[in-house]
Amino acid sequence: MRAMQIPSDHPLLLRIVDDLAACGWSQQNIFLPEALTLELAAECRKRAAEGELAPAAVGRGPFQEIREGIRGDHIQWLEPGQAEACDTYLGLMDSLRVALNRGLYLGLEDFESHFALYPPGAFYLKHLDRFRDDDRRMVSAVIYLNPGWLPEYGGQLRMYLKGDVEYDVVPTGGRLVVFLSGEVPHEVMPATRDRLSLTGWFRRRGNEPF
Repeated sequence: MRAMQIPSDHPLLLRIVDDLAACGWSQQNIFLPEALTLELAAECRKRAAEGELAPAAVGRGPFQEIREGIRGDHIQWLEPGQAEACDTYLGLMDSLRVALNRGLYLGLEDFESHFALYPPGAFYLKHLDRFRDDDRRMVSAVIYLNPGWLPEYGGQLRMYLKGDVEYDVVPTGGRLVVFLSGEVPHEVMPATRDRLSLTGWFRRRGNEPF
């Protein structure tokens, strides 16, 4: 599978840009091809079987700690060149980064992403993706890797939108959810089976000297 990028004016990307401008979030039910979704799911499960996924921490820097009463997923960050399917996914996300910059002038410089596996019963309590002391994360993007997922399995992403609206996203394979990192509180509900995703953030330049 070759690296995949699509034009920044592709209708699917423009729809995401328009959604973010209008309401701060977007859901695209078929963003990844099924074959790529299956490859990424297999890669996540392979890494989990090899012990490469570690319990996720809360906080950042020296204040990070493992607190399963807040979040219970296991993660591994992506690096270019690790796996062809991951590089294809990163190429697609870079196309989206360019589209977001052209449409919304966000100044997004890079994209960070990790596999996330929630074992049965694991959850992540309500939170914002932007840290209080680091405002580089501008746009969150979650791709689900669960083919054949049924609503009764649980594992919904619950977003808390303006006007006291709660909106649940079923984590069906190939589905993409994008939202403004500092404006949409959300949580992950427990599921009855393993729940796989790729979670990432488009970031602008920070104030650090490096």
